[in-house]
Amino acid sequence: MSVKVAAGYHNCGIEPRKAYCNTLIDMAKEDSRVCVLDADLMSASGTKPFMAAFPERTFDCGVQEANMIGVAGGLSSRGFIPFCHTFGTFATRRVCDQVFLAGTYARQNIKIVGSDPGITAALNGGTHMPLEDLGIMTSLAGITVVEPCDSVSVAKVTRLAKETYGTWYMRLVRKTAVQVYEEDTDDFVLGKANLLRDGNDVTIIAMGYMVSESLKAADMLAEEGVSARVLDMWTLKPLDEEAVIAAARETGAIVTAENHNVWNGLGSAVASCLALHCPTPMEMVGVQNEFGEVAKTPALAQRFHLTAEEVVAKAHRVMLRNRNDAADAIH
Repeated sequence: MSVKVAAGYHNCGIEPRKAYCNTLIDMAKEDSRVCVLDADLMSASGTKPFMAAFPERTFDCGVQEANMIGVAGGLSSRGFIPFCHTFGTFATRRVCDQVFLAGTYARQNIKIVGSDPGITAALNGGTHMPLEDLGIMTSLAGITVVEPCDSVSVAKVTRLAKETYGTWYMRLVRKTAVQVYEEDTDDFVLGKANLLRDGNDVTIIAMGYMVSESLKAADMLAEEGVSARVLDMWTLKPLDEEAVIAAARETGAIVTAENHNVWNGLGSAVASCLALHCPTPMEMVGVQNEFGEVAKTPALAQRFHLTAEEVVAKAHRVMLRNRNDAADAIH
């Protein structure tokens, strides 16, 4: 059953970071265990309203990201539910050992939010551009890794994180995102992808920034008479293997689209699933094992081919491979 998608392609009425903070405030009103930690980026994360409402449950740990995760582990051990924010590069590369020791290995209830994923780091450049964070975090046992794509899903997934025990990593685009979901959407179940558009010829499995681009690509393909299925794989770990396998069997061609290195991200996860359960022609849209650069996000999208046009091109390529495989099977 498909999820109702917002009409048109327009920016969310509320910034994702504001949706995140508003949800934190609502949850904190309901549950005194909710608290917020930051690494000197509260203006960037948009969580100052939370600090104003709950100063006793707000901890700015300064530019000490590893220490922040350790503090979060301690708070969790005392029954709190800490939400920790910093830029995605610092939330993963810089603190990997602390996430392992104070989070997953200790089986603590820590929610880590890494903002400015992939090319959305924009003018902060390659050093601040997390293109490997999903690979780092999914490699840890006992962690949940998610990436909502707009303000509606940010609010829903943040609440789901609070309600589900364990160490989580969530990517967060801070400022501008295309609205994908209708405001009243409530279809977010951990381990279940959302079907945004059904189709029979090819399946596009996307997450984060690339979800709206994939929907645009599906529109472009429809104009050519191609029926494209679009899945929002917002839940990377656990991956919805059932949806991946069904898509492979029913459409015979898969394209993954992610704002991340194609190594050890969504593409790799889907490829592993297909290799084990249902070998199927697939193509990957994502950063091709490169470092980030300094530019505005639209220019970076063109530079790294994270566009609807690239998704369309990969869809044509994989459908041709599928037809060739079918022809070879006949002969």
